[in-house]
Amino acid sequence: MSKEKIGFIGVGLMGHGMAKNIVEKGWPLTVLARSKREAIDDLKGRGAHEAATPRAVAEVSDVVLLCVTGSPQVEEVILGEHGLASAGKPLLVIDCSTAEPASTTRLAALLAPKEITLIDAPLGRTPKDAWEGSLDVMVAGEDAVLARARPILEAFAGRVIPTGPVGTAHTMKLLNNFLSMGYAALYSEALMIGAKAGLTTTVFDSVIQGGRMDCPFYQTFRQYVIERDRNAHKFTIANAHKDVTYLAGFAQALGVANPVGAAVRNSFAVAVGTGHGGDYVPMLSDIVAELNGTSLTP
Repeated sequence: MSKEKIGFIGVGLMGHGMAKNIVEKGWPLTVLARSKREAIDDLKGRGAHEAATPRAVAEVSDVVLLCVTGSPQVEEVILGEHGLASAGKPLLVIDCSTAEPASTTRLAALLAPKEITLIDAPLGRTPKDAWEGSLDVMVAGEDAVLARARPILEAFAGRVIPTGPVGTAHTMKLLNNFLSMGYAALYSEALMIGAKAGLTTTVFDSVIQGGRMDCPFYQTFRQYVIERDRNAHKFTIANAHKDVTYLAGFAQALGVANPVGAAVRNSFAVAVGTGHGGDYVPMLSDIVAELNGTSLTP
């Protein structure tokens, strides 16, 4: 049985590794052109093809994966003048972005009469895991659609976790990122207080690492704090702020209090407001320390 033709839009930090695994595992792949050529040229060297517009990607694909910044970009890629929907053909669209659940469910309902099925399949873990094919994928949709999508997702995922109806995977992703960005804000503030009190980062790490407060997120965070590895967790502060802002809107729509979320969001808002949006999340530790008149480096 021949494999379906795959389109991929958004070959950035996460998408490059995902697309690499798709094409290397034998799926016919077409990627959307972008001005940053490194990832595109690498994928073409592995056998992928390139298309100039989302519509052109759709025209040669059965399934299109999206890995873009957020809901505005998803909506533009699908509904824009040269978007996927303008191809006028049946399509399965798998949105791996971190997006607003309300936008996802609205889009899915809008696209269904056009024979375009949209499901949400956001990601957990890091660009390194994307490259190695060991991401976590939360995926939402009807069972028959998930059965069709699963072999594609398994090309770059170590775990594929169904969450329920369309929109629930994006809901779970917001909660997952709330927890992880909450850790980042807590680690940063705790490290700053420790430094101000005279504790070294080495002492801090020797207590946390291997104890009950250790976890894979801490491991990549400490790689920057202790080893100064800037590439340990390549997720920008601007994207983190976007995600916790989505969570705030989601909580407000539900009519629930989200005071811890507000505090976490404020930590990232300060970092973005002071010009650090392009830095990676573990670097929040240095920003918090500097704002409080101390440093985490000797």
